[in-house]
Formats: sequence, structure tokens, C-alpha cells
Amino acid sequence: MKKTLRQSATITGVGLHTGLPVTLTLRPAPPHTGIIFQRTDLNHFEIEATRQHVARVSYATTLMRKGVLISTVEHLLSALHALCVTDVYVELNAMEVPILDGSADPFVRMIDEAGLTEIGSSLEPLRIVKPIEIRQGSKFAAVYPGERLRITYEIDFPHPMIGKQSLDIEITFNSYRRGIAPARTFGFYHEIQDLMQNGLVRGGSFDNAIVLDHQGVMNPDPGLRYPDEFVRHKILDLIGDLSLVGRPILGHIVISRGGHALHAALTSAIHREHQPAKITPTAELRACSSPAW
Repeated sequence: MKKTLRQSATITGVGLHTGLPVTLTLRPAPPHTGIIFQRTDLNHFEIEATRQHVARVSYATTLMRKGVLISTVEHLLSALHALCVTDVYVELNAMEVPILDGSADPFVRMIDEAGLTEIGSSLEPLRIVKPIEIRQGSKFAAVYPGERLRITYEIDFPHPMIGKQSLDIEITFNSYRRGIAPARTFGFYHEIQDLMQNGLVRGGSFDNAIVLDHQGVMNPDPGLRYPDEFVRHKILDLIGDLSLVGRPILGHIVISRGGHALHAALTSAIHREHQPAKITPTAELRACSSPAW
């Protein structure tokens, strides 16, 4: 079923890249609205969360319409998509979604506190009917037919705390809440210095990211939320980027050495090659109509 929030919810924080304070409010929306970002500092200028408005995918996913930007949208979109929020207004008084603790967990708790309500007919899922494979050098992305959303993700970083990590997970309400949403973004100290010199990660801190030097985690509390938190965060980002297709996907997605650019390429290929499936009781159940999603 199509869902929106029962009531509005507000959260404050800073933008990871701009470092600017920002207030974000989620407001209920009527059926067929979709996810609409509104810049309250620019007379409620609206940007729909669709792949057509993706402007940049370097270090974060940025949407743009008529020169107006909304950046670092992936964590919020991940939570909205995984919890099947189909229609909502997202009000922001700055150009960047707050980074909060670097994960999607604060957004999940925000949505839980607001509550959900059904507002319309079933949301037609996009069933993958034929394989798609993309190669970009050593990077690989693919999607294959499947009855539910299953993700297999592999990363490989030459760092003692990461190395090769992989996770194969079927995305449900429970698996997302417990195993994906709390995973935090991460970065390498030598890269962060370069990014800051180029005007990025001005709001970055040990409170909103895992920071690694050449030996290990630099955070004062070096504990990870999962032994494989790094690959879990990549899956979190992927779900947010996939949401820009506009429908729940039924298929098996495989990613190796991915990032936002590869996610965007796969999302575009899915949109181009597959038409939404005809709703059947089984497909409807396995999309966003029940907590067993």
C-alpha cells in the first residue's frame, strides 16, 4: 500500500559537506505525491526525488532542479524506501540533508515516532525480468530476476580494518532496521584532508563518521557497530540510490567495489530496460504492503 506519515516530525543537525546547520521536517503528503524535497529557505522550491534530478554522485548523491540543489540525500531516502514511505514532503532550510550520526538509524527512529498510515492503492513493484550487468574497470554491478529484494555486496579496501568484506542479505523491515540502518559512513583521514581543502566534509567529525588512518579507527570510541559495518553502510547507500527508480524492486542485486556513481548507472539501466510488473497478490505482498516485505 502507499504510505505516508501520521504526523510531522523534525530533526536538526549539520550538513556533512557544507558544515551548515539545517532543520529537516518530514510532513504527511497525499497519494501520488511521491517524495518531494522543499527548500523552505527558497520559498518552498520543490525537487522530486527521482533519477531525472540526480546531478552529482561524487561522495554523495545530489539532486538538482533549475540550479537548486539538495545534497547528501541517500541516507534519508534509504530509510524512507526501506520503510515503504511512498509519499512525503521533506522540508529543509539549507541545501544539505543533515548527516546526524552518519547512518540512517536516526531517520528510521524519526519515521517510527511519526507513525505510518496507508493512503492509497498498492504500489506497483518493478519486477526484474532479465539480467543487467555493468562493468567499470574492476567495478561490477548487476541485477537478476528474483521474488524479493536481495542484495549481495562486496568491497575491497587495502586497509587492515576493512580488507575484503561481503554480505548477502534479503531486505525486509527487520533486516534493514537491525542490520543496515545503524551502519555509519566512513572515510580515510588522508582523503578527508584533501576533501576539506576542496570545500567538502566541513561538517565531518568523529560523531558522524568512522574515520580511519593507515593503522585503524581514529574515533575516540573505536568500537564498530558490526564487524562488517563498512559493507553494511554501502548497502545502506545502495538502497537510497535505488529508491530513485520510484518503485520497490523485486530482484537480486550484485555489486562489487561499488559507490554512488555505479549505483546511479545501475539505477538508470534498470529504469531503461524494465517496465513495472503487473500487480499480482504475491508481488504485492512482497513489495511494500506488509511488514514481511
